[in-house]
Amino acid sequence: LGEAILAVRGAGRLRAYSAGSKPKGVPHPGALRLLERRGIATAPFASKSWNTFTAPGAPRIDIAITVCDNAAQESCPVFIGAPVKGHWGLPDPAETEGTEAEVDAAFEATWQALELRVRTLLATRFEDMDPRQLADFLSVIGQMDGAA
Repeated sequence: LGEAILAVRGAGRLRAYSAGSKPKGVPHPGALRLLERRGIATAPFASKSWNTFTAPGAPRIDIAITVCDNAAQESCPVFIGAPVKGHWGLPDPAETEGTEAEVDAAFEATWQALELRVRTLLATRFEDMDPRQLADFLSVIGQMDGAA
């Protein structure tokens, strides 16, 4: 979801990638339904391992933001370029059990929380911050209302 939000909101300013420690191969159906409801093409998105971004020739990662509750306890890979790291912990909507409507509501809530954080990031000149300032700012954003 974060990759999609940044593709829409950060176009021209940021290039976002998403990945995880345990990719499923395809995006969650709830995520795909949300993107379709918002008129965002789903074809560019895939479930991929974060190891994709540690291999030679991988794109340089300047900022790495983990978003799932349990990601903060996992060992993150060593990305090329030693990115500034932040954690915006949110419940993983893919773990929601229930009706399709309940799953969709969980994805919508996560979208709203991530979009608020992305808008906050983009409302600043974060490019002018030194790495320590940026890490601190990412931490503040991660503690915004709705954070885990």
